[in-house]
Amino acid sequence: MQTSNTTSLTSRHVAVIGAGAAGLVAARELRREGHQVVVVFEKDSQIGGTWVYTPQVETDPLGLDPARHIVHTSLYKSLRTNLPRESMGFMDYPFVTRAGEGSDPRRFPGHAEVLKYLQDFAREFGIEEMVRFECEVVSVEMVDKKLKVKCKRMRPDGGGDDLLDEVFDAVVVCNGHFTQPRIAEIPGINLWPGKQIHSHNYRTPEFFKDKVVILIGSSASAIDLSLEIGGNAKEVHIASRSVADDTYEKRAECDNIWLHSMIKSAHKDGSVAFRDGNTIVADIILHCTGYKYCFPFLKTNGIVTVDDNRVGPLYKHVFPPIFAPQLSFVGLPYRNLPFPIFEIQSKWISSVLSDRIVLPSQEDMMEDVNTFYSTLEDSGVPKHHTHNMGDRMIDYNAWVASLCQCPCFEEWRVQMFYETAKRLNTNPKTFRDEWEDDNLVLQACEDFSKYI
Repeated sequence: MQTSNTTSLTSRHVAVIGAGAAGLVAARELRREGHQVVVVFEKDSQIGGTWVYTPQVETDPLGLDPARHIVHTSLYKSLRTNLPRESMGFMDYPFVTRAGEGSDPRRFPGHAEVLKYLQDFAREFGIEEMVRFECEVVSVEMVDKKLKVKCKRMRPDGGGDDLLDEVFDAVVVCNGHFTQPRIAEIPGINLWPGKQIHSHNYRTPEFFKDKVVILIGSSASAIDLSLEIGGNAKEVHIASRSVADDTYEKRAECDNIWLHSMIKSAHKDGSVAFRDGNTIVADIILHCTGYKYCFPFLKTNGIVTVDDNRVGPLYKHVFPPIFAPQLSFVGLPYRNLPFPIFEIQSKWISSVLSDRIVLPSQEDMMEDVNTFYSTLEDSGVPKHHTHNMGDRMIDYNAWVASLCQCPCFEEWRVQMFYETAKRLNTNPKTFRDEWEDDNLVLQACEDFSKYI
């Protein structure tokens, strides 16, 4: 990897798929780098992506029916961020409380405040003028070393859809990965008579009133939902893969919530058996089991695939070597600082497309990918955790930032991320409203003064 010696930069015709946080910052960085023709395709009528809340849910509560009407967002009504606003925002556009009706000044605000922040960001940098709303991309394929994008656009008169083709030098995929549910595999579930739902289709807890609920999962959203549902349900039993098989304990946060090891089997009499040896009769199973990466519009002849939730082959989670740099992805890594990661990946992509930065050869990128996969396998990391950043976040960010010759994550931002994770694990009910990192907040505010 090297910086180009060229004195003149290349301006390309670039498509961005999605106008959520990743797509917005990608569009900004592409424009900043001098790519004068940047088109953002957004199938909704507004920006925000997954941060646009709707009470609407899908007709299939598990999200498995391919014929269902797909609802993009997975937000539930009460959702608050699980990261403090200081560390969550883009690095040069702080997520601070801004004046205005309905603003939410909390450090861990509700989803409406995040959407407002993204709307302000788009307005500040003139991004909305690049967005084609109600344009759903249905096909992206390589044709004569260019990428042909086919989109479906709703007619203003409501008389159906128009199919439009356009050719681009490059496509940046920013369509998010919180729409296609992953479901736990449970022996005997086809005979079990109760109801099942994925958290993608959860909005409010009233449906669970006086029910015995089994919740599968251990993520931040699973913890949130267990507590919220616990205030309505008769009992909540959390089934987790991340605990020992003999685990069975009452949760301190609520007197009707129990933690179990994973489900062993389900039965036609309504009972569900756990690996810890306990059996309960349940009314509902709620799958808080995450999501699948899904790119139904990509036509790559099997070169870029999603295999057990590994999108690959990808060089550093961004570039498929055979199609680089024309095709790239923003926002695949998880368990990190999402908005700042989107920002740094977008700077890299923009600089590669302008020829400021030169990628390694296709062969060298593939070798790097294979080495990375071997390292994961040798470390016992399952394939479906390929994009789980975790402790690799800091090194990854520093590596990309050094290429782009831009600042990497501030030390306070990283410390705040880990302090928040620690509080979430020890005090899931109060971690958003009780903290001891005011020194980090002060450091953040000092940095923010450069941009406000």
